Amino acid sequence: MTTRAVHTKPAPQLSATATATAVAAAPAPAPVGAGRHILTAVALVATVPYLALKAAWLSGSRIGIPDGSVLLEAGPFLTVANAVTLAMDACVILLVLVLTRPWGLRTPAWMLTVPVFTATGLLTPILLGFPGQLLVRALGFGGGPEVVAAREPFLDSWVFIVVYTGFTVQGLALAALFVPYARRRWGRRWQGVVGERLPSPTGVVAAAAASGALVLGAMFLYWAFGGTAGPGAEQAEAHSAETAVGSVAHAICAFAGGAGALLLARGGALRARWPLGLAWVGAAATLAWGAWMLIASLGPQLGHGEGPSTAAQLIYAGQMVTGTLAAAVLTRFLISRRES
Repeated sequence: MTTRAVHTKPAPQLSATATATAVAAAPAPAPVGAGRHILTAVALVATVPYLALKAAWLSGSRIGIPDGSVLLEAGPFLTVANAVTLAMDACVILLVLVLTRPWGLRTPAWMLTVPVFTATGLLTPILLGFPGQLLVRALGFGGGPEVVAAREPFLDSWVFIVVYTGFTVQGLALAALFVPYARRRWGRRWQGVVGERLPSPTGVVAAAAASGALVLGAMFLYWAFGGTAGPGAEQAEAHSAETAVGSVAHAICAFAGGAGALLLARGGALRARWPLGLAWVGAAATLAWGAWMLIASLGPQLGHGEGPSTAAQLIYAGQMVTGTLAAAVLTRFLISRRES
């Protein structure tokens, strides 16, 4: 029937019909409002401090690096690390363009979701932990001047404030831009309830992700409340209310990833957007930070410290495994929605 139709219909008419069908199937560009313009500008401006610092350090500047800092002796490894992290933050600019320009809706899904997943993973613990650390410091529970002075020099304190404030603003702006983009392009995937239980192999993967999340979350909470087993002597000595906030943030992310994977696999009448959000954010944060910390622990150690312990490296690897399992359940759920 298809062959007969091709031979009997004129080519120009077929081309016009196909074009009209393709246009009808493509998502319509989002209306450009003042709010989106503001978010775009905010996201772009938030990248400037980090990019400027990295570019300055790569060019030989010592801005923000105090005398005696271990960074001054880091050598080629730090140069490579600065170049890589500068490129990663520069990708935020491209990501903002994809999320706000009409041609962004035609970007292949994997080319967008992989960087967004990675950005979600790296920025979420900062969004959770940095404001909490500022609050703890404002309430007088952070490290005092004597504690800071006793530590080995690293970076001026203002560098952390500037950089992490920029990361926080980036994360909020990117989330505000990505949600309407994803709703326009893939909204059908999270409409309605979770629905039927996923096949049993996926359920096993979800159970493994939830079990790993429970172990990781418990370990991070143990560290948050001053536990000394695992991180090593130096990290244990550096424990403070501020580091405890960071550990709690990682525990929350692990619990979220495991819970989201379990809810997606078991099905039910729960609105799909909630377990999807938990699985996306939790899996991304657990996987990305586990990979980031493991890679850093395997590289040259700055200064004369002992470096992360074997137990800490196993925790980082466990984060990667747990995040990957939760991401696999999330992917299987989204595929089932595409097939339905």
